Amino acid sequence: MLIETRLQQIVSMVEQKRSVTVQEVMEKLHASESTVRRDLNTLDARGLLVKVHGGAVAKEGNFNAREPEYMVRKELCVEEKVRIGKYAASLVEPYDFIYLDAGSTTEVVIDFIYDKTVTFVTNAVSHAEKLAKNGFNVYVLGGKFKTKTGAIVGDEALATLSKYNFTKGFFGCNGVDPVKGITAPEIAEAAVKGKAVQQCEKAYVLADSTKFNTISSVKFAEFGNVTLVTDTYKDESYKDFRNIVQVED
Repeated sequence: MLIETRLQQIVSMVEQKRSVTVQEVMEKLHASESTVRRDLNTLDARGLLVKVHGGAVAKEGNFNAREPEYMVRKELCVEEKVRIGKYAASLVEPYDFIYLDAGSTTEVVIDFIYDKTVTFVTNAVSHAEKLAKNGFNVYVLGGKFKTKTGAIVGDEALATLSKYNFTKGFFGCNGVDPVKGITAPEIAEAAVKGKAVQQCEKAYVLADSTKFNTISSVKFAEFGNVTLVTDTYKDESYKDFRNIVQVED
């Protein structure tokens, strides 16, 4: 296959799915890992996509209503998620009552929390299983299970959240914008996120740099009402915001 043909096919994959892993491209194009990684570097340099650890994401203008599968998201920006998750875990204090939102970055936080006096409430079944196996006291919201993201949503989840007052909450998102706020692609899940944010004394949004300057369909929090924990973002326009924590390598 000619190089330019292969590059065009990769760009087409990213435009359709909004995010791809190296493994997906290898299987689709029958190419080696080294070839795919080299192609992604080339396309990133041309400004046609954004190369991240484990794959690539679309170079967004500013709007993205798509919702990638959970297992796909877990394989993207892995190193960045570990840094963000480790920092978030350092914020946890003894006897905290924590809300842990569904998401691939919030899941990483669990790996770095060791104090068993902490109690968790989550809307992610996979998070609850992992927390329980690690010996934590954990409660799961009731409601409708959403297969694509592994989240529990709906009126029952919202009603349950009204009963809780969390010391801290850790949230995932799909978009970060100073004007449009913190956004997600689907109404039911955004509603649960928004209600949980309201119930937190301190709300932290864990967002790698690919989420910045992106707007998704539904706002669940105002930009200034949460603390954003991110990796090294490229847009210097964010450097003066005091509610952003940039976790270095």
